[in-house]
Amino acid sequence: QDVEKVTIPGRKNLYRVYGHDGKALCDLLTKFDEPVPQKGVKILSRHPFSDQRRAYVTPSSVTSLYKLYWADGEIKEPLPPLRQIREYATDQLKHLRTDIVRDLNPTPYKVSLTNDLFNFMHELWIRSVPIGELN
Repeated sequence: QDVEKVTIPGRKNLYRVYGHDGKALCDLLTKFDEPVPQKGVKILSRHPFSDQRRAYVTPSSVTSLYKLYWADGEIKEPLPPLRQIREYATDQLKHLRTDIVRDLNPTPYKVSLTNDLFNFMHELWIRSVPIGELN
């Protein structure tokens, strides 16, 4: 099974974390009940599938990317007009580093997990994998 296609289970929040230059450092997935990342407070961010790939991130600013538009069979918040969505997407591109948006060999944009979400996901993963038996 291709681990990079595994769904990350549970209810989550998503934040964009910015550095001192105003550029996005990464998007950070958290468990729904975790505290919102705070400006100036160091966070351990983890690669979703690699134990060794981790880094401390100290955001200069944090933006929530999660909005609830549909739940319980009804619209919770009306969708913005298409023009506004397009302007938002264009504006977000301005906050990405040039190596991420370049045409030739772009750097992959990082989507990281908090340590709590990483541990939760990997605990579920370990419990679901069958244990082999040697005779």
